Amino acid sequence: MKNPLIFQIQICALSILLPWGAVSGASVSELIQQGEVHDLKFNPNEALKSYLPAEKLAPNNVDLLLRIARQYRHKSADAAANAEKTRFSAIGLDYARRAVALAPENSEAHLSVAIGYAKSLELFSSKEKMNALRHVKNSADKAIALNSKNDLAWYILGRWHEKVAELSSLKRKVAEFAYGSLPAATNEEAARCFRKAISLNPSRSPYHVDLGITCAAMQNKVDAKKHLEKGLALPSTGKDDPETKKRGKQALLALN
Repeated sequence: MKNPLIFQIQICALSILLPWGAVSGASVSELIQQGEVHDLKFNPNEALKSYLPAEKLAPNNVDLLLRIARQYRHKSADAAANAEKTRFSAIGLDYARRAVALAPENSEAHLSVAIGYAKSLELFSSKEKMNALRHVKNSADKAIALNSKNDLAWYILGRWHEKVAELSSLKRKVAEFAYGSLPAATNEEAARCFRKAISLNPSRSPYHVDLGITCAAMQNKVDAKKHLEKGLALPSTGKDDPETKKRGKQALLALN
């Protein structure tokens, strides 16, 4: 007969070595629920402890792949070294692309690709950055074409116009001469996209903040101040909201 004490030690060792989900026998839905608790707290390391075992059980679950992609974007944002940022960003993009391959008609999958590239722009070389900007625009357009009420997709498209419109004409011409042209981008179109996002979801702080920043770029100080103050007053609900509000505060100070 096996020694009870030795048996208990073996079970404890097994629980340490194997993923939590494998030992607990939790279902995919249970693991997703467990991961979501940490996902909502922007704790990607803990969320992945549930999401990755769930992926082993359901590798073609599109919603799960998108959740995992988001965790690696968070890990990239949290990483200190550029090498780690780049590595985590690439992993997140891979999960987003897998989701698109499995569900090409899924708006959120295309949006995940757009966000992945948008958040990686500063990690790329000049040539890679131009390609990434094209991917952001194309994927955001696809996300909206598949679901015109996808407020975050409208916001990402607005950010694309805002970002590209910021480039000086000379800098853009030089970049396009070397690496190929970009679609036309204007502050007016950025503002239209932000207004659309707000009409669909008025509670999101970044939508108002970036509309205010864009209005300021168009020398519309009255609307700029109104939207910046509105955005800064709303609660932060997304991981990037504090950074967006920081840009908003700087823009508001520049108006005074």
